Amino acid sequence: MTVAELRENMLVAFDTLRTNKVRSSLTILGIVIGVTSVISVAAIISGLNRYVSDKVQSLGSRTYFITRMPPGTFDFSKLPEHIRQRRYLQASDARAAREFAPAVDFITPFGTRIAVPGLSGGGSNDISYGGQRVERVFLRGVEPEFIDAFPMFSIAHGRFFTQPDEMHVRPVVVIGASIADALFASNDPLGKQVRLNGKLYEVIGVLKPETGLFGGPGPDDFALIPFSEFHKRYPEAKELALAFTVAQGHNVEEAREQVAQALRRVRRVPPGAPDDFDIVSPDFISSLWNQLTGALVILTIVISSVGLLVGGVGVMNIMLISVTERTAEIGVRKAIGARRRDIRVQFLTEAITLCMTGGVLGVALGFGIAILVRTLLPSVPASISLVWVGLGLTISVGTGLFFGYFPANRAANLDPIVCLRYE
Repeated sequence: MTVAELRENMLVAFDTLRTNKVRSSLTILGIVIGVTSVISVAAIISGLNRYVSDKVQSLGSRTYFITRMPPGTFDFSKLPEHIRQRRYLQASDARAAREFAPAVDFITPFGTRIAVPGLSGGGSNDISYGGQRVERVFLRGVEPEFIDAFPMFSIAHGRFFTQPDEMHVRPVVVIGASIADALFASNDPLGKQVRLNGKLYEVIGVLKPETGLFGGPGPDDFALIPFSEFHKRYPEAKELALAFTVAQGHNVEEAREQVAQALRRVRRVPPGAPDDFDIVSPDFISSLWNQLTGALVILTIVISSVGLLVGGVGVMNIMLISVTERTAEIGVRKAIGARRRDIRVQFLTEAITLCMTGGVLGVALGFGIAILVRTLLPSVPASISLVWVGLGLTISVGTGLFFGYFPANRAANLDPIVCLRYE
């Protein structure tokens, strides 16, 4: 087919669309719904995947957690008995593991005090200065190495803890940016004495602004104190965790194995018995997220498939009607020399044009929904991918080809004599 023939077929196709505006609009509605759902959901998931990936990277790509319970567990009463009976992790476990795991830079303990039912040592925290007060603060006791293990906890003003702070159990605190704003507004918080759960602490640092995942709790909502002070002040907070960072030049699996073997030795886990702790990579957040989005993608495919199926059947129906209405035209074209291939290509072009119009409208509507979501919900950073745009348009073209072939082939096989007699 030449460029001139393609151009002529396209003009005829658009003329048909203009002639039957209402019928064409209702026909492409299914295509629009199918493509819109694919583009909008793909844009939201793509943006969220990038957002989650960035958050995971900010936790430290070579940092691993060691916990007594499986990650994400808040109601310990629902866990199996053999897991609930695991012994608490100790700061001494970290010190012993440092000696037997040369593939790691450091292993550091930390404890967190939050209001979570069933959590050992859990409880609400408040911090105040003057007449200002912030409640439901996340209180965490950490060693100086903590800031190296978790890049998202970085200092914006002041300093972090030092070994003398840890050794001398100094009452000093590093607070999150939102806590600093609430307590001090535009004043400099460094050197000020705040009251944390009733005890005075000197503010020595403020963390860089950083919200949690999807706007949830993050460094902005944390108050950090030396681990020695935390252990002394809250001895009931027995649920500790350890963090270790893999040294450069060492294999991640090698480091994990060394730490696991060191902890099994220190905690006297019998040979053949399962570990009484969990070693967790920050990637577990990405893995959990991918499982959730996988189900959403499947649901989107089902919805868009139904829409495309409805739209495709509509396209086939309207093309069959068009073939019937233009039977005399087909006879005339064949009488003056049009071949079967020419008739087939003409009607296929019309079907593809119909579906492409729906595809373009669907892509535009998907763009609009993604922009609207990103504007109204900044924590859901929807982003448009050209890959998905191309896929949406390709699907619409494929729908036109698949559902338009039968009417086009039927038109191509009509007898010209019968067509000329048709009224």
